[in-house]
Amino acid sequence: MSILSAVILGVIQGVAEFLPISSSGHLAIAQNLLGLKIEGSTDGTFDVLLHLGTLIAVFVAYWPDIVDMIREFFLGVKDIARGTTPTPVPPNRRMILLLIIGTLPLFVIVPIKDYIERLSANTIVVGCALLITGVLLFFSDRYNRGKKNAGSVPLRDVLVIGVAQAFATIPGLSRSGTTVSVGCFLGLDRRFALRYSFLMSIPAVLGANILNLKDIVDTGVDMTLLPAYISGVVTAAVLGYLSIRLLKFVTEKGKFGAFSYYCWAVGALTIIASILL
Repeated sequence: MSILSAVILGVIQGVAEFLPISSSGHLAIAQNLLGLKIEGSTDGTFDVLLHLGTLIAVFVAYWPDIVDMIREFFLGVKDIARGTTPTPVPPNRRMILLLIIGTLPLFVIVPIKDYIERLSANTIVVGCALLITGVLLFFSDRYNRGKKNAGSVPLRDVLVIGVAQAFATIPGLSRSGTTVSVGCFLGLDRRFALRYSFLMSIPAVLGANILNLKDIVDTGVDMTLLPAYISGVVTAAVLGYLSIRLLKFVTEKGKFGAFSYYCWAVGALTIIASILL
């Protein structure tokens, strides 16, 4: 049963992490309303591993961009040492700065991390957050003609997107849906908004996992659950990669409407079930 539960949770994480329907919200629903948990596992351990799986998916999907940014980082350091600045600045070199600025707001919520995590147990909050996600997605379809990209987006815009990402730590608010929608509202090219959102997830997920490492060390890891852990990680990685490919296709078409209706339906059902059960 543990392996089956791990695979199901891996499917939820892999699909909902990148499709704009909130993985945290769906995991909270599965665990609190459906009772789907890994017996003997601490929530923190498996949560970290599931996010590791989806992080692998981002690295695979955006590997050329990541390699180029690493190269541009060292070239930038070399240029600084020489006192030279290329004109114009290469897009992926500027992207490094954009990612740093977009990640800064997450540091503000570190002191209240435990409080935000406890919200997962309140499925009414999760349901309401899913309704809000639906609203953001619905209106983002009407703001999908922006032209701003890595070379032209103002730094204040990416800071606003970073603040949106910080709010999206609330279970039920989709991180990808919130950041892409806010990016569209600010006039970003929709494809660039999606690419920026996914790349911005790398430092966000890495940072969250580092914060959770202490809890894992304190509680220890049950090695008998290793097959379940591996099953969950592999499932999350594979489904995560496929979800990224699907969302790229949907973004090209500029249609998030179906996701908004889905979020409204699941959010409403979650609230009703929370009241009745």
